Amino acid sequence: MLIKKPDLIPSSEITPESVYLQRRHFMRGIGGLIAGGMTGLAHAVPAYPLDADLPQYPGPKWLQPKLRSSERHTGYSTSEEPAPYFNAITHNNFYEFGTAKKNPAKYAENFKTDPWKVEIAGAVNKPGVYNLEDVIKPHMLEERIYRLRCVEAWSMVIPWIGVPLASVLQAFEPTSKAKYVAFTTLLDPEQMPGQRSYFSTIRWPYVEGLRLDEAMHPLTLLAVGLYGNALPPQNGAPIRLVVPWKYGFKSIKSIVRISLEEEMPPTSWNLTAPNEYGFYANVNPEVDHPRWSQASERRLPSSLFDPNRIETTMFNGYAEEVASLYKGMDLTKWF
Repeated sequence: MLIKKPDLIPSSEITPESVYLQRRHFMRGIGGLIAGGMTGLAHAVPAYPLDADLPQYPGPKWLQPKLRSSERHTGYSTSEEPAPYFNAITHNNFYEFGTAKKNPAKYAENFKTDPWKVEIAGAVNKPGVYNLEDVIKPHMLEERIYRLRCVEAWSMVIPWIGVPLASVLQAFEPTSKAKYVAFTTLLDPEQMPGQRSYFSTIRWPYVEGLRLDEAMHPLTLLAVGLYGNALPPQNGAPIRLVVPWKYGFKSIKSIVRISLEEEMPPTSWNLTAPNEYGFYANVNPEVDHPRWSQASERRLPSSLFDPNRIETTMFNGYAEEVASLYKGMDLTKWF
């Protein structure tokens, strides 16, 4: 399989003006994004009515007070009603724990997520292996109610709690060489049965990547919670990426490494089936998957007799915020 390097891709298609090529411009731009991202913050996140029969995930002690003091970002949140908590914690793609939707909730029940370390590597001035607490604690948590669109043509609305990825990147001082951000999931076959399966088509560990301007966009979130609580193991605890205008497989779970790179990094589904899954993975109803249409989606909750089918919108409804990132690109080619 051929992974195209940046020097093989026309600059007009792969490097919009908004990409920060010099560190001075990078730092100035990130400061503006963070400042802009602070507008629209409202009241503290309310408690969600959670079914008492369902498991609760308070998270580690250091995270609990931050979750309670997080605030809703009304400027970035949809007004659509979130899916029931039950759907969010029982309908998951997390192949490290199995391929069926209910496998993650079943097999990730005892997944150990505390303590947790994250390696920061690549083109940064402050590389190292950090405790997750030290990565998250300096930042205020925000709730963002986002649409989640799976490439399999189902969707949910989920209230995430997290930190803008841009805020975290700035703390480690990226250099002028940083043009992409690569992410890696935990590799632990003893805890993750899917990683020791002989039938897996994915090369473990799971890896993902974003272009730098995508990573720095104020919508891009590092999530540590949902529905007012810490992330459940099956949803990517203790820290995952959320990129709401892209298909869900881009939002990598249980992250242990974040690396700033000069070249486009490989991504798991593109390595597995490059004709079906591109690097960008932007939600696009006009570009079908080779095996099914992307023009509509099944919004959960749904049932056989009430499929709750809705039309898919460009960039999952976030076109106004992100379309400029892809100006001049042929999105049928860079899918």
